[in-house]
Amino acid sequence: MKRVAHEPAYVLHHYDWSESSVIVEAFTRAHGRVALVAKGAKRPSSNFRPVLLPLQPLLLAWGGDAEIRTLKSAEWGGGLVMPTGEALLSGYYANELLMRLLAREDAHPRLFDAYAALVHVLASGQSEAVVASGLRAFELLLLREAGHLPALRAQTLTFAPLAAGEPYRLVAEGGLRAAHADDGAWLAGAQWRALADALADEAPLGATLQAVSQLPGEARAALRQQLRELLHYHCGIGTLRTRQLMMDLQSLQ
Repeated sequence: MKRVAHEPAYVLHHYDWSESSVIVEAFTRAHGRVALVAKGAKRPSSNFRPVLLPLQPLLLAWGGDAEIRTLKSAEWGGGLVMPTGEALLSGYYANELLMRLLAREDAHPRLFDAYAALVHVLASGQSEAVVASGLRAFELLLLREAGHLPALRAQTLTFAPLAAGEPYRLVAEGGLRAAHADDGAWLAGAQWRALADALADEAPLGATLQAVSQLPGEARAALRQQLRELLHYHCGIGTLRTRQLMMDLQSLQ
């Protein structure tokens, strides 16, 4: 029986397993996404109940060799409060992306560290502009770690280097290719190269967030559209549930 203790983790999602227990989908640093049964977690007296919350750093212990392991203990890692408002929805959006794009038990320690940095941004009460740039940075890092992001320094099909002032578009089936100025969403070659440099930084979430923030408003909107199309393509859906929820809430304001 395999046992794991004191593993840094975050809860991505949970759902009912029985009248008193839940299945927890957790994102861990050394083991990737894992499914754990938290027995008795729905009981008012359970030690799991106040701890197994999303967007909170945890230390988990589990055992077993089945596809769904048994959660033994969960401790709060401390240091962060629960995000609220738009930041909370943004966190749920990041969680849905991880659930859809990561296979179980496929470790991505660099992505885990980037996710932890994003959670810190969401919990620290940053402006909507900073949160949006953080999400774009996380989307880029997730696509790269999942193997869906082409190199951003050259055209994908021809390997021709990007010209600084020329327009290029990121497409799902063709990678990064030359675009026309009237193609809609595109970034200049220099902007793509700046994002590539940021992704290679030792602290990629912070560096990429800053690189996205420095883009002009039209370029940030173009990047968001291209990343959304790429994410939907690889998720195999038209609209993510959390994205639809965001749009529904905005329509009520």
